[in-house]
Amino acid sequence: MTSVPPERLRLVGREEPSAAALSWVMNLDDSDSPRDIIDALALAPYVNGEQPHALSTELDGVKPEASLLPDDARILRTSDDENTKALLAVGEGWTLRVVLRASGTAQLDVCAVTKDLARTVLEVCTTDATVEPETDASQVSMGFWHYGAHGPQRRERVIGAPAWSEIEGNYGSEVGAAMHRLMRVRAADVNGRLLLLHGPPGTGKTSALRALAREWSPWCQVDCVLDPELLFANPGYLMEVAMGVDTYDEHKRRWRLLVLEDCDELIRGSAKESTGQGLSRLLNLTDGMLGQGRDVLVAITTNENLSRLHPAVIRPGRCLAQLEVGRLSSAEATAWLDRELIDRARPPVGPDGMSLAELIEAREDRHRIHAAEPPPLTDGGYL
Repeated sequence: MTSVPPERLRLVGREEPSAAALSWVMNLDDSDSPRDIIDALALAPYVNGEQPHALSTELDGVKPEASLLPDDARILRTSDDENTKALLAVGEGWTLRVVLRASGTAQLDVCAVTKDLARTVLEVCTTDATVEPETDASQVSMGFWHYGAHGPQRRERVIGAPAWSEIEGNYGSEVGAAMHRLMRVRAADVNGRLLLLHGPPGTGKTSALRALAREWSPWCQVDCVLDPELLFANPGYLMEVAMGVDTYDEHKRRWRLLVLEDCDELIRGSAKESTGQGLSRLLNLTDGMLGQGRDVLVAITTNENLSRLHPAVIRPGRCLAQLEVGRLSSAEATAWLDRELIDRARPPVGPDGMSLAELIEAREDRHRIHAAEPPPLTDGGYL
């Protein structure tokens, strides 16, 4: 039995283009959607040179009643699905593609016979079309870098972040006081480019960094690098991340904090032998030639003990902060449980105290599924 290939619809643009135009062909089959047709038709007058000037814009907080169209627009195509509405509209000398998302964001692309006309169409479509979104202080924007098939990729998403005042009691008195000072740092106070948070797993290092992202949000953008081992092994990747996304407006330019989690191999004493140039490139980013002129800070979390870290990492003047985040002492853990379990009996606290993860497990009364009694956790464990 032979398979029959799906039929394809062939859309052909101008067959004899002028010197300033391009011919185009679009092949369609049953895997294509109405949105794909709209996208192709919106580009056609730009590709063939009839409308050679294009402008685009992204909108946030689009009003539900906003049409995003000029009054004289003629709608040629529409496409609606569960989360997105798209349309193609034309007018005298212009073509407009509108994509409206359920989240209240929209993308507008217009091409026209002149740049002034394209700009006018966009201005008409966007005037009084948005509202200022309500701000949620518990949400912060964070970038996530990874190296993909097409090179360095950055995706931005909104994450929940606690205020420092909400979680300050989750840390011992000494480290809590040091973190309090760190949370109050502003751009003018920066006197080192490296932040080190080291200590056993489950002690709240990541929670502290999320709170830091919130406290620093007015002046610092926080980006998390998902593959730090590749970052420092690939000079092109490192350069892309170090350059970042800048604005030409110096008044709006912000610092950036690159977060590298669980980078034990990169900064331990044997780093030179195990990671090659990785350690050197990290140091170059923080206070070497690569870091010059770049408002970049690097935060590293590690489970390594301070005595095992490479001396070049912890030398004076390199670190803005160097914090050992440990278990709460027996007295501190007892006070934490008494505060959190007001109407419930608290579990006993041993002489070694408890980690934040253990305290939260006790507060939430979580029960793990075990085939056998688990061995006690040690500081050498890894979460």
